[in-house]
Amino acid sequence: MLDEKERLKELRSYQIMDTPPEEELNEMAKIASLICNVPFSLITIIGEDRQFLKVNSELGITETARKDSFCQHALHKPKEVLVVQDSTKDLRFKNNPFVVGGPKFRFYAGAPLETPNGNVLGTLCVIDLKPRRISSNHKKALQILAKKTMDYLNNRKLVLDQNSKIETNISQLRKLTDNVPGGIFQLKMNTNGALSFEFLSSGMNELHPNVDFDQLAKSPELGFSLIHPDDISSFQNNLKESLSNIEPFSLEYRVLVNGEYQWYIANARPEKISDGSVLLYGSIQNINNRIEFGNALEQISFDISHVLRKPVTSLLGLTQLLQDDRVINKEELLEYVGFVKSVSIELDQFTRDLDKIYRAKRKKLKEGKN
Repeated sequence: MLDEKERLKELRSYQIMDTPPEEELNEMAKIASLICNVPFSLITIIGEDRQFLKVNSELGITETARKDSFCQHALHKPKEVLVVQDSTKDLRFKNNPFVVGGPKFRFYAGAPLETPNGNVLGTLCVIDLKPRRISSNHKKALQILAKKTMDYLNNRKLVLDQNSKIETNISQLRKLTDNVPGGIFQLKMNTNGALSFEFLSSGMNELHPNVDFDQLAKSPELGFSLIHPDDISSFQNNLKESLSNIEPFSLEYRVLVNGEYQWYIANARPEKISDGSVLLYGSIQNINNRIEFGNALEQISFDISHVLRKPVTSLLGLTQLLQDDRVINKEELLEYVGFVKSVSIELDQFTRDLDKIYRAKRKKLKEGKN
């Protein structure tokens, strides 16, 4: 029993209504016309309220109302060829607008286009303007062509489904890569040595805000031109060696961003493909904070070992004097007390100054500034 709701649902999954004619289907319909020796042949798709013609038609139409369609009567018998020898003598069609007017159809034979689920999408049909009979061999030929047509439509659907999944995966991958810190890239080196980015995540916009994204994809050299003069030679040599020897690439270098140089790190792995070109898969990250943090630690180490060491050494020397056995008079004691006070003030001032400096550095690190 025909379940029209399920049939229409499956029809939509084929994404075929209102699509352009396709040469493979045009040829299938033409073969049917030649085999049956009739002037017209169609591949029809039956929607909810209209019939769509999927092939180029000499009738000069692309669709009809479903209620006027001959093919809709084939929906209920997917295994049989619907044959109308003379439409003027068939109660179903004698008053049809395509019979009493227009092209005046008389003969019709349509083989259902049956899906693997048993639903009929439409027909492969042949039409004549005069009554005629059709042989069993011709019926069989129409059924074979209808099956071949469905094979094509099923393969077409499979490709569309696969493309949809690929697009979904690409979209999901894009969302993932766009949310990864830094930028992700795929760099291609052709056999002639020309470079181009096959893929760039949106993070590259943040890493290179002053470079046109589309231009960067076509010309990686735009990004290279922003590398610090002291680092460019090392960058180019390491990149060349990686691509030539198919070895991992890893380098820290400086890049000009908004008028100031910032530290970046690039990590990538190359892969040679069948056509001889090389693909480099990698990522780039801004490590300026890390470098600044390292510099801050070095400064702290220097300050502790040099700046703070002076007053501490003075206090240790005074302590040594106080540990001597000799008697200290009041005048000397006052002198020592004054010295301790002076050293303490100096030490306190150094501590305050360092704290102020480190607070400023920490604030800059948190803000991601140089």
